[in-house]
Amino acid sequence: MLIATFLPAVLALLLAPGPTNTLMGVAGAQAGLRRVLRLLPAELAGYLTTILPLVYLGDQLMARWPAAAVLLKIAAAIWVLVIAFKLWQAPGQGKVLNQITARRIYLITALNPKALVFGLVLLPAPDDLNFLPYLGLFCLLVSAVALLWGSAGRLTQAGNGGQGRLHVLQRVAAVWLTCVSLSLILGVVTTV
Repeated sequence: MLIATFLPAVLALLLAPGPTNTLMGVAGAQAGLRRVLRLLPAELAGYLTTILPLVYLGDQLMARWPAAAVLLKIAAAIWVLVIAFKLWQAPGQGKVLNQITARRIYLITALNPKALVFGLVLLPAPDDLNFLPYLGLFCLLVSAVALLWGSAGRLTQAGNGGQGRLHVLQRVAAVWLTCVSLSLILGVVTTV
């Protein structure tokens, strides 16, 4: 794949609202860009945990165990729904429950269906000379998009009423994550 094809494809997928982006936006709203920067290694580790095995073994695994993709989607849907429930909790009903942690970012990113597309479709094979440069570019794009979503979340806190807007943002994020979870479940049901 040419860089002129790879770059817009990866950016389009990364910029699309999803569970990881939603949590990075909420983290930016809750604690600012410093917090988002501290969460970046967890997001990168989550993507790499899924992508690297897929790049090396994905075709063989999916051919040998076709149910693996279905099980991964079900696990992702359940985890996204759990995060949605925790985000719905009103601030003050359990501050620990709705705090965005590195563990949550890691797990939701490792289970993110976007990682399947990156690992099985967009990144070149490991024996391709472009593999490492494209993987490095992918990591840079992940970081840039996370900062963009975190900045958007932080902007919701400008001026008076930031705490009220944070509560609304968390509720909107919870509803969105529920929709993502339900769409994953629907996708599994319609393919089985």
